[in-house]
Order: sequence, then structure tokens, then C-alpha cells
Amino acid sequence: MARTSWFDDKAKQPLIDVQVQKLESFTNALADGMVSKQELAGQEQRLMEAMKKVEGELSDDLHSKVTALLVEMSAYNVMRLLHELQTERARMAFGKA
Repeated sequence: MARTSWFDDKAKQPLIDVQVQKLESFTNALADGMVSKQELAGQEQRLMEAMKKVEGELSDDLHSKVTALLVEMSAYNVMRLLHELQTERARMAFGKA
């Protein structure tokens, strides 16, 4: 299987979101604009399965690096979501469409 880069051509932005947009479970969950408890639980299960599949194959050094990557990605995703919510809230408060 060909490797898909995690970065744009200039390595200035991550492209993981491009792959996320191709996940059928993700696009289906967002189709109605709401993420249900069941959809979230399904995503959590898929995440756990993917993590278990990979974790046992990693050396201690690589496990440490991947753990740091997952932590940084999780922090980034939460921060980006909060930033987008704050931006939208400010836009709505000031009536700018």
C-alpha cells in the first residue's frame, strides 16, 4: 500500500484532516449537523481498535514518539474546535454573516 503523506507539499500544514473527510463514519455522523452519543461511541470503538492494532507492533522508542504525536494531535483538535466555536460565537454576537 502506498504511503499517504501527513503533510502538504511544503510540510507547512498537516493533511490528516483530508483523510478524516474521507472517513464514511465521520461524514455520516456529521451529515445531520449533530453527533449522537451512539456515533461518538462508535468512533471511540474504532479508535480503540486502531490503537490496539498498532501499539503491539511498535518498539518502545517508536511507541513513545507515537504517543507524543497522539497527545499533540488530540490537544490540537480540541484547541482548534474551541477556536472555531469562539470565532463563530463572536461572529454571531456581532451580527457579521
